Amino acid sequence: MTVVPDDNSMTLICDSCGDVTTGTACVLPDAEVVWTLVAEHGWSGSPFATGPHRCPRCSLLGPAAGRDGGAGHGDEVPGGVLGVDHLDDVAVVTAAGDIDVDAADDLRTALRQAVDICGHVVVDLTRVHLIDAGGLGLLVRAHRDARERGAVLCLAAPSRFILTVLHTMRLDGLFPIFASAEEAVRRLSPPAIGGPAGLTATVAAPDRAGRPATATSDR
Repeated sequence: MTVVPDDNSMTLICDSCGDVTTGTACVLPDAEVVWTLVAEHGWSGSPFATGPHRCPRCSLLGPAAGRDGGAGHGDEVPGGVLGVDHLDDVAVVTAAGDIDVDAADDLRTALRQAVDICGHVVVDLTRVHLIDAGGLGLLVRAHRDARERGAVLCLAAPSRFILTVLHTMRLDGLFPIFASAEEAVRRLSPPAIGGPAGLTATVAAPDRAGRPATATSDR
């Protein structure tokens, strides 16, 4: 465990350097959910108690930070933006690896430019394995930026882990979610009946038996 909860507080433990910080009890009802605590204290990592988590210092140093100052977690996958394509007045931002503090700058820039240029944005998560608290924050802010411009930000092909995170954080209703980037672009493109302004589509979180999610929409 990298987070130790008790009745009145939760203790964050950095998986890189072992630094510890304690915050007030989590505002969310599930003790395994620590997104709010991680974000408020400037930490990065998983929104769940099982980590990994990194303190602000190690977040700046990147995954190479560790107890011995050398190698970090061997199973960490570098994240980033593979590219931004403009299709039918819709920007498709293709991400890969882990959406965490190391990928934050590239993704933030790509999302901002996509919203500025096209308005409507599809974030293709086909190649994304994990998302941490910082990554969630980026997507939420980009969604709000798009909405302020009268546009829509969709998520495409999220993994089961990402669907579970969104569902647990009650964010699955915030984003239209589609099984593929192609489907999302088709729904957002101008010829779509009624236009994308009223678009609502979600992919339900997978059930405990591991059965695949199914897409639903208002049309």
